Amino acid sequence: MEGQNYLGIYVSKDSATVVCIGSQGRDRNILGCFSVSVESQEERNPQVLARLIAQGCAERKFEFSDSAVALDCAMFMQHNVHSEFKDAKQIAATVRFDTEEALSTDISDVAIAFKITSSDKTGSELTVVTAQRKILSDVILSLQSNNIDPISIEPDVYCLSRFISQNVFSPEDLHSLFGILSRRSGYFLTFGQSQEAPSVRTFLINPAQDRGDLLAREVPLTIAMAGRSEAINCAKIFDSKESVNYQQLSERLGIEANGVDLVEPAAADPDILADCAGPVDFAIAYGAALAHSDKTQSVNFRDDFMPYQGKKVRLQKAMKFLSISVGVLMLALGMYVTSQLWLTNKDRRQIRSKFKPDYLAVMPGGEKELPAKSSEVVRKLGSELRRTGALMKGLGVGGEKSVSAKLTLVLEAFNKCAAPTKLSIDKISIMPNNIRIVGSTSSRKNTRKLFDAIKDNLLILGFDYRTEGGRDNFRVTVAPKK
Repeated sequence: MEGQNYLGIYVSKDSATVVCIGSQGRDRNILGCFSVSVESQEERNPQVLARLIAQGCAERKFEFSDSAVALDCAMFMQHNVHSEFKDAKQIAATVRFDTEEALSTDISDVAIAFKITSSDKTGSELTVVTAQRKILSDVILSLQSNNIDPISIEPDVYCLSRFISQNVFSPEDLHSLFGILSRRSGYFLTFGQSQEAPSVRTFLINPAQDRGDLLAREVPLTIAMAGRSEAINCAKIFDSKESVNYQQLSERLGIEANGVDLVEPAAADPDILADCAGPVDFAIAYGAALAHSDKTQSVNFRDDFMPYQGKKVRLQKAMKFLSISVGVLMLALGMYVTSQLWLTNKDRRQIRSKFKPDYLAVMPGGEKELPAKSSEVVRKLGSELRRTGALMKGLGVGGEKSVSAKLTLVLEAFNKCAAPTKLSIDKISIMPNNIRIVGSTSSRKNTRKLFDAIKDNLLILGFDYRTEGGRDNFRVTVAPKK
């Protein structure tokens, strides 16, 4: 099976972390990871950040088929909203109205994404995330101007939950709460039986805040908000500062608390993470890169704002190129066939031009043109050839009379009355079985005398005559007597 590479980008206001993973079937490998920041740049805007991302990918020679973005929690807000519907399509059609009613504020300038957390006979409970359209527009347009068009833009906590569910989570963790603390953000996640709708919560962290106190306060609150039927009996914590005393935290929470590793389960080489801002940023970007493999309902801002058109555009360009190529190919083929036909017809015209005088010379009846079809020419020549051959062999009535014998009989009849009738012969046609004579006499009376003379040696098969120009013109068909 052919493998593909995917790019995950974790974007915040002033920095970004990029992970490129290779995927072949169920096997994945990390091709590289790096972080960039605009803090040291003269200009600090999304366009500069996107340019740094593109430069980092080019320097490491990342080649990827698709990309996805994880949006930092400082750039969106999370809300709990109730919908009267259970069907995802109906919810998607009404979620904007439900959110506006729940927040009691105008949301025309924000993009919305949602996830169904639970459903019952009264409807569905939703986790709705909102982000300013301008923020999303800046991110999308900046990346697109650097030839990166993300298929999705999701909240960072959902990308982190995807990473944990596919790399860290095990069936023994059904009763565990995962707490992940980065340099500036906190994330809490719990997973149900199906792992399709994890309960998530995210918040910002003050760098000077004591993280043990923060966890002691936030963990019970998160467990209460989750409303899970299964009891939480363990807190698995990752602290990027490594400042949490897990024994003291266990005593304060009343449940087991211990640390969890984000790097080792993903089989990340320390050398690969050398240019990365930290394990949490790496995990979020990695989770974004896994967006293509997530078959569950995604929380994608691009479903609501600036829908992804990349594959459609690529397909349209490919079809346009293919259409032009086929058009050029058909034009070339048509020109080639036309040239071959022209050459063939040229040869045919030359042959017909040379053949025409010979054809007309041998054909009786005064033909002036060749038949249009070659088959007709062949047929007529064949017929004339057979007739001429028969005449040359002397085939007459009964096969016993020769051409010379027939002519002798005709001439004898003419000699008897040629002078007194003032006979003039225009044409004599000798056929296999008869002779046709065309001529004229000085009068109708003389024509009858001629016919009487002919009857002495020949049979008259048919005749006609007419007076014209002072002469009696006749046509007569005769045959030798048996």
